[in-house]
Amino acid sequence: MTSAIKPMLDHISIPVSNLADSKAFYSQALVPIGFGLLGESERHAAFGFSHMPYLIVRLAEVAPESVHIAFTADTRAQVDAFHTAALAAGGTDNGAPGLRPDYHPDYYAAFVLDPDGHNIEVVKHQAE
Repeated sequence: MTSAIKPMLDHISIPVSNLADSKAFYSQALVPIGFGLLGESERHAAFGFSHMPYLIVRLAEVAPESVHIAFTADTRAQVDAFHTAALAAGGTDNGAPGLRPDYHPDYYAAFVLDPDGHNIEVVKHQAE
């Protein structure tokens, strides 16, 4: 008997150079997809919804290398709202909201660089 493998992540932890800046950025940028600050310490902050943290930012000992993280959205309006909120929070535009037909015909996404240059994406895969 073979057990099925679930293609699901529990949480992601990324290194950041300034915890206060990252906490402020993510506290604002992820609101459109329903994430909020769930907990924090002197060295980390956890973001998610309900009781479940999905993204943890942790203070790095050395300068962090950038990563790419993509979150799913329920609507294209959430993608648009993420982009607006992330830019207002001090992020850098790395791809305005829109279709990315090179990925697939209904791939609608926006990309923003966080304070450490991490490429944060919010994507809606289905047509509306």
